[in-house]
Amino acid sequence: MSYDGPDPDGFDDYYNNLPANSGGTSRLNWRPMLIAFAALVPTALAAWLIWQVVSGPAESEPPKVLPAPGQSSTSSAGSPSDAKESSASASPSKSSASPSPSKSAPKKSSKPAGGGSGPLAGKVVVIDPGHNPGNFRHPADINRSVNVGNGSKECDTTGTSTNAGYTEAQFTLDVARRMKVILEQQGATVQLTQNGDRAWGPCVDERARIGNNAKADAVVSVHADGSAAGNRGFHVILPASVHAGAADTRPIVASSRDLGERVAGKFLQVTGQPPSNYIGGGTGLDTRSDLGGLNLSKVPKVFVECGNMRDSQDAGRLTSGSWRQKAAQGLSEGIVSFLRG
Repeated sequence: MSYDGPDPDGFDDYYNNLPANSGGTSRLNWRPMLIAFAALVPTALAAWLIWQVVSGPAESEPPKVLPAPGQSSTSSAGSPSDAKESSASASPSKSSASPSPSKSAPKKSSKPAGGGSGPLAGKVVVIDPGHNPGNFRHPADINRSVNVGNGSKECDTTGTSTNAGYTEAQFTLDVARRMKVILEQQGATVQLTQNGDRAWGPCVDERARIGNNAKADAVVSVHADGSAAGNRGFHVILPASVHAGAADTRPIVASSRDLGERVAGKFLQVTGQPPSNYIGGGTGLDTRSDLGGLNLSKVPKVFVECGNMRDSQDAGRLTSGSWRQKAAQGLSEGIVSFLRG
């Protein structure tokens, strides 16, 4: 490396004009020392620059990231937020193995959003918690008539209760929520007709429409009966063949029976609740043509009366949280059996 500093001979005037008391020896000794110092400055500067390159950034400096193959150095120098977004978009979601969606707008579906991986992935289940805890505050609304195809029925009712005041609407909503959790864990998309999120209802015709609009693969309406003491056990209500007005159950009679039989079998097995001793002749199955929720359904659907709230034995079960979990499990297993064929 060549030296570009001041001419060393330029120091002569300074040294020759030093005061006499500094001595000739001082003049002779300082000059070579300063020349040597001046020559060392560029060498030291070069050494410092090499050390900076080799040692890397200081703690206060951002790390210098080499660009990935095919990536320009400009794009790799983004902000921390850029890095996070890039990392998030590059990592596949744990809940889905599908590729990233295209930029085109997704097609709208009448089915409820949700669902995941599992044996019921792609299946839609609608759970209909019978009645509504707030119905008793809205008598004018729930007492109005709605058409059910072969006649008219009240929009909805308050439902029954145990002698101690535990209501059917409380029971049905609790069991429905438990079922939702179980079925979603199996990968199903689950929709409730009401989830305590509305003041009253819905009416029976709207409950049917919710299942129809969701294009549900199965609908189960959860209830509890209010018969006389001594009458106990569960029964599943199946749609009769109805073809009148807006009602036409003929396409779903057979599939609904299959659903009902599977639900009855699993419910008995999981809960230990016996089939009704007052409806269904010991089969636990009953067929009706007067229920709007069944008449207006276009998808497989059943009602389940899980027990008699006015019987002390059944009431003891219906008011038990642990038994309600068994009820939810039994109903869900029946649905799973039906959907998996």
